[in-house]
Amino acid sequence: MRGSTEQQIHIEQLKVLAHVGISETERRRRQRLVFNITLWPARDHRDIKDAITRTVDYSALCQNTKVFISQQSPKLLETMANDLAAHLLSKFRVRKVTIEIRKFVLKNAAYVSVTVTRQAALD
Repeated sequence: MRGSTEQQIHIEQLKVLAHVGISETERRRRQRLVFNITLWPARDHRDIKDAITRTVDYSALCQNTKVFISQQSPKLLETMANDLAAHLLSKFRVRKVTIEIRKFVLKNAAYVSVTVTRQAALD
């Protein structure tokens, strides 16, 4: 890689239905969550040569996120965010990921959110 590589890919408001929550009542039905995901690709954007195979396919990442989340049923958003970050780092060529998950459960608030940032392990 060349010098500083601060290029990012950002996915805003990916809507996902998921089972998450503390109480059985809350977990019984899937609820709407919104994901904001920022990726720092492993490869510098100047090196991708206009080839999808040399960058992060964000459409595939979104689909993969939905499938992964549909197979989870954690109690905490924190767990969901951490597990998803680890999963995306292992499946896609990214060196860092930030995930914000928004949940719409409080009567007097627009949403509650959890944000995590994780980096790929150094080789």
